[in-house]
Amino acid sequence: MTIARALAAEILRLHATEHWPVGTIARQLRVHHSTVRRVLAQAGVPTHQPVRASMVEPYLAFIAETLAKYPTLRASRLYTMVRERGYPGAPDHFRALVARLRPRPAAEAYLRLRTLPGEQAQVDWAHFGKLSVGRAVRPLMAFVMVLAYSRYLFLRFYLGATMPYFIGGHVEAFNHFQGVTRMVLYDNLRSAVLERHDDAIRFHPRLLELAAYHRFQPRPVAVARGNEKGRVERAIRYVRDAFFAARHFRDIADLNQQALAWCQGAAADRPWPEDRRRRVREAFAEEQPQLLALPSTPFPCEERVTAHAHKTPYVRFDLNDYSIPHAHVQRTLTVLASLDTVRVVDGQQVLATHGRSFDRGAQIEDAAHVAALVADKRAARAHRAQDRLQHAAPSAKTLFVRAAARGAHLGVLTRGLLQLLATHGAAALEAAIAAALAEDAAHLGAVRHFIDAHAHARGQRPPIAVALPEDPRMPLTVQPQPLSDYHQLASTTTDESDPSDAQS
Repeated sequence: MTIARALAAEILRLHATEHWPVGTIARQLRVHHSTVRRVLAQAGVPTHQPVRASMVEPYLAFIAETLAKYPTLRASRLYTMVRERGYPGAPDHFRALVARLRPRPAAEAYLRLRTLPGEQAQVDWAHFGKLSVGRAVRPLMAFVMVLAYSRYLFLRFYLGATMPYFIGGHVEAFNHFQGVTRMVLYDNLRSAVLERHDDAIRFHPRLLELAAYHRFQPRPVAVARGNEKGRVERAIRYVRDAFFAARHFRDIADLNQQALAWCQGAAADRPWPEDRRRRVREAFAEEQPQLLALPSTPFPCEERVTAHAHKTPYVRFDLNDYSIPHAHVQRTLTVLASLDTVRVVDGQQVLATHGRSFDRGAQIEDAAHVAALVADKRAARAHRAQDRLQHAAPSAKTLFVRAAARGAHLGVLTRGLLQLLATHGAAALEAAIAAALAEDAAHLGAVRHFIDAHAHARGQRPPIAVALPEDPRMPLTVQPQPLSDYHQLASTTTDESDPSDAQS
């Protein structure tokens, strides 16, 4: 391809007089660099420039020898050593040079591990962010167990990774598989291995109890050998991509229900890695008869915690308070908790059974406990009312303190706030109390003013409180009378009436 003589002359001029390199000429004149080189070559102009000797070249032998002896030596330390020997260069360029000269470890080949049906399961935790439950923010953890032969998996989400959840995950997984593998493989996580020195391993005693009960062997992988439990690692990645991504759920119960359906459906219908023509479901049907049988009774996996009941009839467990009978205050009790219930026991006696809450700072009460305390101690009425107000509207505590300092009648204030709580709700009462405190108006009238003002701003009509009289006759049952009696009474009255009255 020929080019215009004017363009060739311009290329020669820029190279000879302006000393532009080939790349600059090609870029500015919008021609290919090979065209520039051809023009210069035809004119007998050399296009290569003499290579300048690198300042690090005298030190290359020393650097290579040092790295061969100490392959993991940091570049910063090696730079200091070379600087002491006269190297004038900057550390940034030197760090890149060391990265090229550092000897690379030989690539390690791995054997593909194969297991027999029913021989091994692999277990691990996976973190899936955080979940808000009321005022609490808890970690969302996934317990994953996968059968090494069939790749059939079990997935269960928990609000934490404590030991009771770890044990409960095993029990639910064995029930899901309807059997137990002869070996369960773990990473060196704290729930399984408390201490390890080479082959000397101290397992968690609770895990050993579970293993003895179900007759399986717990085995941790070798240190820095995560590839040995690669099947559960791939299963976790599969859960993240195929199940959890863009997943919508109401709460953790709904999430676990969806996870169980997914394990039994889409996850079981995926191709089996050992033979893509078969499905995981078919491989599990082959493996399941080889599993060990489940024990006749389930392993007890409730969380067991010692709690002390103070002056108030509550015990604190997992950030929340659970009521107990008031006769058992000032004692050390035991809390037995599952994912659904919380039981408070004293020895062999069950004092209270509540539904479990994963909120923070909540009071879970049995109405019978509160009623018994109120009947036993009249002063408990006022305490109960103020305690209820402070849980519904935390600013009420400050309001009571300021009102008491100004000599206000606390009983009237309590009754008025309880009425506002019943008619407007906790959120509206809290906002009104906060507004009253901001204006330094610690009295009931100010709270009423702000609660009405906020309702008016939202376009709501003020609620009308209807107070029914406390009449002992109100619960009486009245027997209905036949209407024929009323008809007879009406006709008798008409016959006995005075005609003059009718005319008037």
